[in-house]
Amino acid sequence: RRITHRIPAHVGRIWRSFELARVRLSIVIPAYNEAGTIAQVIERVQAAPYEKQIIVVDDASTDATRETMHSLNDKTNLEFVTHECNRGKGAALRTGFARVTGDIVIIQDADLEYDPRDYPKLLEPILDGRADVVYGSRFLGGPHRVLLFWHSIGNRFLTLLSNALTNINLTDMETCYKAFRADILKDITFKSDRFGFEPEFTAKVAKRGYRIYEVPISYSGRSYAEGKKITWRDGLAALFTIVRFRFFD
Repeated sequence: RRITHRIPAHVGRIWRSFELARVRLSIVIPAYNEAGTIAQVIERVQAAPYEKQIIVVDDASTDATRETMHSLNDKTNLEFVTHECNRGKGAALRTGFARVTGDIVIIQDADLEYDPRDYPKLLEPILDGRADVVYGSRFLGGPHRVLLFWHSIGNRFLTLLSNALTNINLTDMETCYKAFRADILKDITFKSDRFGFEPEFTAKVAKRGYRIYEVPISYSGRSYAEGKKITWRDGLAALFTIVRFRFFD
């Protein structure tokens, strides 16, 4: 009779710790007018217990984001880059991706909506060899701040349309938290300058057959009064982007 051996949980944890000791993270943080939060975000990322490269790209902020960034420039693993004109989140990410030297990339927003304490959840499927790309979903049951109904409906609609055209079953295509093997950047060229990066990324990793996982994360969303930047116009642009990168790119 066939006998299957299950690896004890504590052995799995030890193995993942061993794997983490061997990998280096590259955390890319696009920032625009986040003077009030950028220092705390960097502090939280620094506290994550991994070897890491932190790349912060200031997308021509008009507040004190740039000055705050440079006041923190006393860490050897911090790299600051500045755009002279505002180009959008996607463009800032491309600038950061060009400087990646780690084995795994994590995208981190410069506000306090996403918590770096969720990094272990994002990394586990990649370290276990099950995934090439991991999405941190705000809709899989993690704790989240109760906020805007129509905003969540818009997110779910865009995810549904993206799923229909890519034939995958994500719950949160628009999430910031995406972790992926760094060598994917050698295979894919990204073009979107603004928030269209999210559907473009999804279309391209799905089209190339990368193994995609989702994990639940916590989410401390902001209101527009607190600095949230994405608007209904970005939602309309995302519709175009989903179709464009499914059929025409």
